[in-house]
Amino acid sequence: MEESQDITVNAGDIARLASVGRAAVSNWRRRHDDFPQPTGGTASSPLFSLPEIAAWLRRHGKSFEVSLGDLVWQRLRTSVDDLRLGDLVGRVGAFLLFLHREPETWRKHGTRSLAGLAAATTDLPSSPDLRLDDLALVRLVAELAAERGPLDTFEFLCERYVEAHSRQLSVTRDDVAALMSLLAGQEGGTVLDPACGVGTLLLHAGTPLGQETNETNALLTAVRLLLRGTRARVVAGDSLREDGLAGELADAVVCDPPFNERAWGYEELTGDPRWEYGLPPRGEPELAWVQHCLAHVRPGGLVTILMPAAAAGRRPGKRIRGNLLRTGALRAVVTLGPGGPDLWILRRPDGRRPPSRILIMDASEDLSAVEPAWRAYTCDPEAEPSGDSRTVRIIDLLDDEVDLSPARHRPQLGGPDFLRDFTDALDRFRDTSATLPEAPPALELLTERQDLPTTTVGELAKAALLTILQAPSKMTAGEGPLPVLTADDIALGTPPSGRTVLDPALVMIRPGDVVTTTLGVVRVITRSGAALGPQLTLYRVDPQRLDPDFLAGFLRSADAARIHPGSSRLDVRRSRVPMLPLADQRRYGTAFRELFALEDRVRETTALGETLIRLGFDGLVDGHLRPCDQRV
Repeated sequence: MEESQDITVNAGDIARLASVGRAAVSNWRRRHDDFPQPTGGTASSPLFSLPEIAAWLRRHGKSFEVSLGDLVWQRLRTSVDDLRLGDLVGRVGAFLLFLHREPETWRKHGTRSLAGLAAATTDLPSSPDLRLDDLALVRLVAELAAERGPLDTFEFLCERYVEAHSRQLSVTRDDVAALMSLLAGQEGGTVLDPACGVGTLLLHAGTPLGQETNETNALLTAVRLLLRGTRARVVAGDSLREDGLAGELADAVVCDPPFNERAWGYEELTGDPRWEYGLPPRGEPELAWVQHCLAHVRPGGLVTILMPAAAAGRRPGKRIRGNLLRTGALRAVVTLGPGGPDLWILRRPDGRRPPSRILIMDASEDLSAVEPAWRAYTCDPEAEPSGDSRTVRIIDLLDDEVDLSPARHRPQLGGPDFLRDFTDALDRFRDTSATLPEAPPALELLTERQDLPTTTVGELAKAALLTILQAPSKMTAGEGPLPVLTADDIALGTPPSGRTVLDPALVMIRPGDVVTTTLGVVRVITRSGAALGPQLTLYRVDPQRLDPDFLAGFLRSADAARIHPGSSRLDVRRSRVPMLPLADQRRYGTAFRELFALEDRVRETTALGETLIRLGFDGLVDGHLRPCDQRV
């Protein structure tokens, strides 16, 4: 793809386009006198000419490709400053919606048809001007839409926009958004998000309805939804102060509101009729959002809203929490992570008798457990669920604190279950720790330090004693028939847990390969059949000249001694390795292998010890254990 002469890129763009880390770009600038000079930007964030960068990379044999999508995005970045970038992306979205609705008009009349853009996009939130004056950009966008389709084109641009403004934009995690949409259900029904951001929670709604304070984000949301063919309506404005959907009742409400917003309108909204459960305290804006959501859902309708973990127990909000419990509006509180957020599930009272129990759950380790636990609770709220969820009597929560924090209501194990778990943990801890005293390898203590001749990993690679390999930069992850070895697998010493599709570019691991992570974990592979995953480096040795365990030990030592963890791969190439005969290498390799095994056993013992300690505390507190006379 030919690079336009007026397009610029920053260091992050160069790293992405060249499939390297940002540190590599910094190294190129520092080490190569002919690296292009900045054409704009600032000292901390310089901008470079895309054609000059492309020419330099090709001249130096670097892998570099500018796709049509990259070209469109970089032209957008170059056209306006960052403050107006979202507005330009929104106007491009309006044009893509026009293309989606009037493809024949565009094919027949090209840019002359833009006069009809406003008439074809009247359902977008009001904007002073949706026209695009840069006709070269219009043609590029139309070309990309012809290649990828209007929807995929806009999703690509939105993804890049969110990445570029990740510090300013708060986007709900994909797995959390999927869970909230699943719980809300209402296929074909109306789903409202009163703080919709860029529309993440509404993408799978049958009939989406949204409001967003930021006009640019409201426009982006509307385009994303309308390109999917839904009958979406999105309004711009502050939902609490300027309710643009007053009187609207949705079948379900999903919401990821802004946390800890002190200036939410406390003074002017004191007598608002939405505060059915109590006036939200000045410092509890999230409880205002909860009541706003309940006011916009039909009787019996569901609300799923993300809340900061502290909102479940802060003293100023206890009156509203108590009223939500008494009326049966609050049905579940689920922790989604160690530090939050929590997911509150509410149902607007419809006159029927509410349940006497509320579902409390910690799903920080497994979000997939939430949906079945909720379904089981809705079928029989009075039954005690299985797993890590539990139901708590509402009357037991209506004390001086009304604390709904799941950590305070962890399910208690029954007698037989606790006895089995505690005994198993104790036996495994004893078995594992018993092997530790004899585990260290036999090592001789030298009175004087032994200096060994050394070489570098890079020199070993040049001499063909080893080959350094990495996974392809673009690798399908998460699905497919082929197992993938991940960084977590290396860290935990577990079998390959990833999946990918067949691809000739994949690196297949073999027994004897040495694999390292960016965090310094090193392992020697013992089984084949899996592909090398991202963020891993593989060292394949010539076993007739280099022992893999010997290499692994010195790589581990070199990585642990690095001053700057996570530095570029060139640092690893400079790591020093002793030059020893193969027989001596194998002696060192045996010692390193035993130390690696000891490290794994210590890690396992530590984990088992933590489990045993937790069960011991729980058992003593809950009455399943009691101290005994240890003198017997």
